[in-house]
Amino acid sequence: MVLTGNQIDLFEASMPRLKAIAYRLLGSASDAEDAVQDTFLRWQSADVDRIEVPEAWLTKVLTNLCLNQLTSARARRETYVGQWLPEPLLAGDPMLGPADTVEQRESVSFAVLALMERLSPNERVVYVLREAFGYPHRRIAEILDITEASGQQIFHRAKKHIAEGRTRTEIDEAAARRIVDEFLTAATSGRTEPLVRLLTADAVAIGDGGGKVPARTRPFEGAVAVAKFMRSLFTPNRAARNLLGGTAEIHVSYANGLPALVVTVDGRVIGVMCLEITADGIAAFRNQANPDKLERATRQWAATDHGEPVLRIN
Repeated sequence: MVLTGNQIDLFEASMPRLKAIAYRLLGSASDAEDAVQDTFLRWQSADVDRIEVPEAWLTKVLTNLCLNQLTSARARRETYVGQWLPEPLLAGDPMLGPADTVEQRESVSFAVLALMERLSPNERVVYVLREAFGYPHRRIAEILDITEASGQQIFHRAKKHIAEGRTRTEIDEAAARRIVDEFLTAATSGRTEPLVRLLTADAVAIGDGGGKVPARTRPFEGAVAVAKFMRSLFTPNRAARNLLGGTAEIHVSYANGLPALVVTVDGRVIGVMCLEITADGIAAFRNQANPDKLERATRQWAATDHGEPVLRIN
């Protein structure tokens, strides 16, 4: 079927929402792009004139495509090398979607995206559509072909699983920047004690190298272990420079709605470290270093003005 200009415009108007939904469901910007493209192909072959509510139709098609991907992704991640973390989205990326409420902002954070890996595909869909996009339970039930009562039960179960695994991280932006600056000062001091004071007792550090770059297969756990790791990570040495392939520049930015350190070498993003900051201190460092998951970040970084780095590691 050949789409009219209005039908193409209607789909394009829906694309930002569809991409934001798909990213939250899949944790991968590239997979989200593919799912939206497949949705367009189905829109192109459908009898569009007979579709009464295009938004609902598109959301249902996209959701079913994502459900299929989630099932296969579970199998792939069982053989994934090391820790799995989502593909990071830098500040300003339209795929981040709505950010008006705490729930919307948290739904795209590394912490919650990682926790959603524990949910069943249906739980993940219900949680994302309800918590991040405010879909009524009736609409969600129609999308998943379940009863409204079942959808409500699934949502409460998913929300409980997420709540049990995370602490709310909503803090003032100025306070967050101050803590990040204090962390960088402590990390480059060569001493462990200043770092320990900035961390929560149960702090963790997780890295995703995807088998492409060196990364510990298990998280560092506890303030002392994390502090020692961070001290070594920010201490300049010849081995680190050889591994990085040049001088690393570190910028303070935001990724997935959280304060982040963006590490670049010759303009290429080689790491995005999100900091989970709570009232008690820094609770987690989640560092995405898998080059396959940093291509979008590198393109966006090259297209934006990010100022001078706060730190160089030679």
